[in-house]
Amino acid sequence: MKAAFLNNPGEIDIREVPVPEPSAGEVLIRIRAALTCGTDLKAFMRGHPMIPMPGPFGHEFSGVIEQTGEGVTDFKIGDEVMAVHSAPCLKCSYCGKGLYNLCENIMDKKVLGAFAEYLLLPAHIVKQNMFHKPGSLSFEEAAFLEPLSCVVHGMAGLDIRKGDNVLVIGTGPIGLLHMLLIRQKGANAIITARKSDRLDFAKALGASEAVQIDKLEQGSTGDTGFDFVFECTGQVEVWESAVGYARRGGTVVLFGGAKTGTSVSYDTYRLHYDEITLKGVFHFTPKDVKTAYDLLCEPLNVSELITGKYRLQEIKTVFKRLAKGDGIKYALVP
Repeated sequence: MKAAFLNNPGEIDIREVPVPEPSAGEVLIRIRAALTCGTDLKAFMRGHPMIPMPGPFGHEFSGVIEQTGEGVTDFKIGDEVMAVHSAPCLKCSYCGKGLYNLCENIMDKKVLGAFAEYLLLPAHIVKQNMFHKPGSLSFEEAAFLEPLSCVVHGMAGLDIRKGDNVLVIGTGPIGLLHMLLIRQKGANAIITARKSDRLDFAKALGASEAVQIDKLEQGSTGDTGFDFVFECTGQVEVWESAVGYARRGGTVVLFGGAKTGTSVSYDTYRLHYDEITLKGVFHFTPKDVKTAYDLLCEPLNVSELITGKYRLQEIKTVFKRLAKGDGIKYALVP
């Protein structure tokens, strides 16, 4: 089968590798759509600690079951399915506390390699985080299950209500997914970034307001600030400035992953006397995945985030475009 390998930053090639055979509990999927994401782009541009090189990459996908291992009873050959690339071990101390996204083994046992013709899913993922794709969803839409699960996790436990004013900083795929979900909750989604064309796109997609960040810094938050602020850029300076947009008693969610080894500082007066909550978020739980699945089945209009479709062999072109800031997400179709 053909599979894309990320050898070094900026260097991708297509290799012929053996088609894997599923063992007990495992499922072999024929990929019908795989989506690009910000993590893939970071790895392509500068490397990423969770994406080994050289190696296969890509982790947002959907497809059709080609083969099943012994003991698989809920799925059969020919089923159209959607899944994520990880699941908790259910055995470690964090799983014992119900902190499944922080499972000690979840990253070690994750599956990479969706930019390929086939992908083998291990038993723990098949059992916990794979679903039948409804006919109403395209394969491209179904592949949003993984990133949407992350966004759902970031909002879990937050009482975002109709009429709340919620700021999203960043108009990348994750920021736009946040905006869609905030609007779905009935809250006002104000999104900000530096690129005017992205802001126009966000407004057309349903943002309550879309403003350039320099104008927002000049006081368009008003005296009260925002009920919730979602940082979706991963830039250290934005992590620091995000607190300034929150109202007293507000919550700032630090979603964007900053570069390893960096640090931030905050005004202690603001955090203490205004009782600001800072929330770091990482990955997702099986409950989040099921919630994301239900949201996609509604549906959530995620297809608008796909800039275009390319064949697997054109993957170099796709990532060169993304590196230039051209496009939001691309679907690679083997």
